[in-house]
Amino acid sequence: MVNRRQFLALAGAGGVGAVAVANTVPAQPAPVSTNARIVIIGAGAAGTALANLLTRRLEGAQVTLIDPRPEHLYQPGLTLVAAGLQPANYVVSRTTDWLPDGVTLIEGSVAAVDPETRTVETAEGDTLDYDYLIVASGLVQDYDAIEGFSLDMVGRDGIGALYAGPEYAAKTWEAASAFVETGGTGLFTRPATEMKCAGAPLKHTFLIDDRARRAGNASRTNIVYAANNDSLFGVPIVSEKVRMLFHDRGIDTVYSHVLKAVDAGRKAAVFTTPEGDRELAYDYLHVIPPQRAPDFVRQSGLSWVDRWTDQGWIEVDPHTLRHRRYREVFAVGDVAGVPKGKTPASAKWQVPVVEDHLVAAIAGGEGTRRYDGYTSCPLITRIGRAMLVEFDYNNNLVPSFPGIIAPLEELWISWLMKEIALKPTYNAMLRGRA
Repeated sequence: MVNRRQFLALAGAGGVGAVAVANTVPAQPAPVSTNARIVIIGAGAAGTALANLLTRRLEGAQVTLIDPRPEHLYQPGLTLVAAGLQPANYVVSRTTDWLPDGVTLIEGSVAAVDPETRTVETAEGDTLDYDYLIVASGLVQDYDAIEGFSLDMVGRDGIGALYAGPEYAAKTWEAASAFVETGGTGLFTRPATEMKCAGAPLKHTFLIDDRARRAGNASRTNIVYAANNDSLFGVPIVSEKVRMLFHDRGIDTVYSHVLKAVDAGRKAAVFTTPEGDRELAYDYLHVIPPQRAPDFVRQSGLSWVDRWTDQGWIEVDPHTLRHRRYREVFAVGDVAGVPKGKTPASAKWQVPVVEDHLVAAIAGGEGTRRYDGYTSCPLITRIGRAMLVEFDYNNNLVPSFPGIIAPLEELWISWLMKEIALKPTYNAMLRGRA
């Protein structure tokens, strides 16, 4: 194991920078000449990284990126903002800061995709023809599915919702910090749907519990985590570790509780359970809504027809991210219908696979790279400690730094990886360099 002194020595020698760009993309072969029209929907982590990679790999291609947002969000930082550890602007940059020359950016929303005619329509009335389509649109947070809840409630009456964006993450800390100071019952929820970064609800629970302890108010708080099923995490060995940590810290768990409704006036939350609806009182409530594919995806015929039918994730081969019925379509990131992989770390490993198969298709061949479901979650367990949990489709732990970072131990170095290395690695990924 690397201790504090060794890590600082490593950092002084440039070792942290080396870790931050670990697995840097190797030197690329000569560009492929083509006049292919490539449309990328979404300028998040996956879409931006692909735009950078494809402009280097393809010579003469028409690459068009569609996204309505002028701002790019570093979403892994939202949990830090919601715990008062970073300001809201820590997660915000301009979309155009990350885009290479040669990419056409359309600042608009997608209204429809027709995979039969190979066209994309924008809400502004434009129609784009494509030879290849990459859907990297992210997902939709369905707050309307929770009765009595709206985002204007965040920050007031003890309600938080860190997923909604930097402004709401900051307001979440306003509500959470009041709870930390006064005590009471804190309810922490997660939806029954697939979701981005399934570790985020646990991180927020751990951090607010730690904040209360540091404020000397642990005895005045009752922390309750509402699990959506009978597990705390999708990987059994990680779930058991979290259960043990919750037990040690006196964090209560109610299983198979899915948030259905909020009565902010009474500070009561209604959950669906196998035994029927159950109401729980709260002083602080953290809301994470059901998450689904955007409407244009669900209406396009690209979604799975026999899986996740209520959520609409795109039907792709889990190892190539290529659509199973429309071979010129790929999906990457949160919107891809795969069993794991709704984190930026997953996108980092998915993007080179999509690049490989798309470029090979343009060149008249077949790609060889495969995505094995790699997903990473720097699971913060308290301020200054985290577990770097990495796993694949088969729930195997696949540590990137065996012998240095133990995946199921609360380590200072894992915390520092998130604090120092994660954002530079993310930025390098956006540039197509990691």
